[in-house]
Amino acid sequence: MNEPLIHVRDLVQRLGSQDILRGLTLDVLPGETLVLLGKSGGGKSVFLRHLVGLMRPVSGSIVFEGQEITKLKERELEPVRRKIGMLFQDGALFDSMNVFDNVAFPLRERGERDHAVVREKVAQSLAMVNMTGHDHKMPVNLSGGMRKRVALARAIISPPDVILYDEPTAGLDPIVSDSINRLIRRLQSQLNVTSLVVTHDMVSCNHIADRVALLDEGRIHFLGTTSELRETRDTVVRDFVDGRSGETVY
Repeated sequence: MNEPLIHVRDLVQRLGSQDILRGLTLDVLPGETLVLLGKSGGGKSVFLRHLVGLMRPVSGSIVFEGQEITKLKERELEPVRRKIGMLFQDGALFDSMNVFDNVAFPLRERGERDHAVVREKVAQSLAMVNMTGHDHKMPVNLSGGMRKRVALARAIISPPDVILYDEPTAGLDPIVSDSINRLIRRLQSQLNVTSLVVTHDMVSCNHIADRVALLDEGRIHFLGTTSELRETRDTVVRDFVDGRSGETVY
């Protein structure tokens, strides 16, 4: 079995008096697409933010490519963040910048001043997500699916080792969602990238996942293949997959 690219052990996080992560343990293998399922407000997005150092755990360990990252200072985190692309749920585009400048932003932040290099890399990234020709559009003039594609182009402008997706199909219609799912799979193959995808969308899960994890009560309750997910009789998993609340209807 491959050594984990990301090795998480006993991760604990509290927000105020609420326990969000209660000893989360999970390995992400190189080259796989791992889908993380779970209830709304259950800590999935919080977990993603720990992987790029946007949040610090109360306790626990995150080892990325052999390096413990939870204790790194902000300056020390920069090389780690360069290896991780993140697609936020709303895309998080800068509304005051056009598509070109949004995608170019990470390059310029890291000191790239050669305009020809910037133009070439932006063009390559936009081509990968099928957004060629939309360089000068403003985010307000993009559909939801187009915004996600632009945000993804920005995430891959410096080819990452890992892409983190936070609800990549949220708010999209089934046809656009399918195109995003196909894009996730294609980028995994083209860039040889590892993907961790947070979603509630079971159609997406079945389409893109190599393995599936279910986060429940702050811990990983289930980890397995999509076939094992479909076949399990575990009531917590079945209630989530089948969309049952568990409440009695009178």
